[in-house]
Amino acid sequence: MVILQAHNVNVLGSGEQAIVLCHNFGTDQSVWKYLVPYLLEDYRVILYDNMGAGSTNPDYFDFERYSTLDGFAYDLLAILDELEVKSCIFIGHSVLSMAGAIASISRPDLFSKLILICGTPRPLNDKDYHGGFEQADLHQMLEGMRSNFKAWRSGLAPMVVGGDMDSTLVQEISRTLFNMRPDIALSLTQLKFQCDVRHVLPMVKVPCHIVQSAMDMVPAEVSEYMHQHLGGPSVIEIMPTTGHLPHLSSPDIVIPVILRHINLDITK
Repeated sequence: MVILQAHNVNVLGSGEQAIVLCHNFGTDQSVWKYLVPYLLEDYRVILYDNMGAGSTNPDYFDFERYSTLDGFAYDLLAILDELEVKSCIFIGHSVLSMAGAIASISRPDLFSKLILICGTPRPLNDKDYHGGFEQADLHQMLEGMRSNFKAWRSGLAPMVVGGDMDSTLVQEISRTLFNMRPDIALSLTQLKFQCDVRHVLPMVKVPCHIVQSAMDMVPAEVSEYMHQHLGGPSVIEIMPTTGHLPHLSSPDIVIPVILRHINLDITK
């Protein structure tokens, strides 16, 4: 029960099939607010906040545990076990969608499929790999966070969303960023951009549905890379959306796509 409280777990809906929604760094479970109403009639919807989100108790944040994505995968498995979930559809966003991929390696029985929205196993560019960011970009970002967290937060929100500072969506993301304790935000930003879990992709055997924005800080090449290296069946859909949070910025486009992939069987 402690883990459910620590992660602000909410279980909604009444269907037999469970769907678990995993938000990315800098946001919280509220990012799924447009999608959730479309799931309640047919599914048991599990919402939770990843540790480090401004909505969680910072005293619970273990800097060593959450220095890798494994810590978030362990949390996901613990939540599912506490709720006695036997099988679920996992929907994850960005880097933290990889928590579902990692969790599925040790417990493939728990995941009938993974839906990865703008997912990435490595944001930084590498030899023969285009992740979207250079190491110098990360250094500049971290320096900005250390020197003026408020200014960094204000600048990051429009970049992530793909809008201007006056938009309601940018202000909402700024709020969730501002709610994070600065030292935790710094630690998670380092993890987000320095992580590299490309090596685990061949071990992911459950079906993966890769859903990507056409215009995003994560380039479409990343989706193709995952498609080529995942160990199980996978499919890609590039949506006509802009920004890294399409489920918030373009729900009218994204929700039908997600609903279709929930019902799509790519194993046949």
